[in-house]
Amino acid sequence: MEYMSQEGYDKLVAELRQMELVELPAVRDAISEARDKGDLSENFEYHAAKREQARLLGRIRFKQRVLANARVIDVSRLGTDTVQLLSRVEMTNLANNSRMTYTIASPHEANLREGKISIKSPIAQALLGKKAGDEVEVRVPAGMLKLRIEHIEL
Repeated sequence: MEYMSQEGYDKLVAELRQMELVELPAVRDAISEARDKGDLSENFEYHAAKREQARLLGRIRFKQRVLANARVIDVSRLGTDTVQLLSRVEMTNLANNSRMTYTIASPHEANLREGKISIKSPIAQALLGKKAGDEVEVRVPAGMLKLRIEHIEL
């Protein structure tokens, strides 16, 4: 079971519809067009279109499985006393006193540019269940990171 926000669920549904209704018909048209050009054994366009179709069908099946197992979290039932999924956490790196803010998101919603880190990441795992004012040590690829949680919100 995958827990996610309503926004993340809606985004996955939109991506799936885009693939099924726009991208897949375009690939099928490309296969049909390449097939009309003759000998399939040496037809690069045909083989490329077939590979693209297989890749796209794999992505569609993956998104369908994710959506079938997805559970949307009711944000109104979440608290801000501890860090949990969908919490927005402001913290300070104690090594250099730099502040950062991340939202703990499902792996399918994680996007560092948007400030969303996966709940399965080392930082999120260390923060889960902690309260404002707590200090945590996290082992990341660059070494140990010492963080202090400043503020938690939704």
